[in-house]
Amino acid sequence: MSIESGKRPSESAAESCYLVMPQHANDSGIAFGGTIMAWIDMLAAIVARRHCEHEVVTVNIDSLSFIEPIMIGEHACLKASVNYVGRTSLEVGVKVFRECPYAKASSVATKAYLTFVALGEDRRPIPVPKLIPETPDEIRRFESAKHRVESRIKLRELLKTIHQ
Repeated sequence: MSIESGKRPSESAAESCYLVMPQHANDSGIAFGGTIMAWIDMLAAIVARRHCEHEVVTVNIDSLSFIEPIMIGEHACLKASVNYVGRTSLEVGVKVFRECPYAKASSVATKAYLTFVALGEDRRPIPVPKLIPETPDEIRRFESAKHRVESRIKLRELLKTIHQ
């Protein structure tokens, strides 16, 4: 796969489901945020590795939002795909669905955006394949991610000037 030709988001997208057990939850029966975060980071890293075909490292978790609790006995179903690609980094979006196994009801419980950097054998950043969004949803996610990237860059620059 050449970097110039790029990849479609569907080529690296991934899904996983977990049964929330007592060891995943607090004493109120709600899944720990840290457990959900770990599942998010693992699935997002798989997606980023599939896209880059190289080792990746998480450099940023942006806008992690817990919308609804996931209770013991429910399913946490995660869907992740590449939203945006820069030169050496990429953004992966993850949605976590709260699924009731008996009512077959599902709702969005958590959303997150993670940024990864691809690493070469020398463990230095390397260029990643371009992203080729095709569907209206992929194009919308690409454009939204572009704005988030620009905002993160502006914030980083502002913080540098403040902390000098």
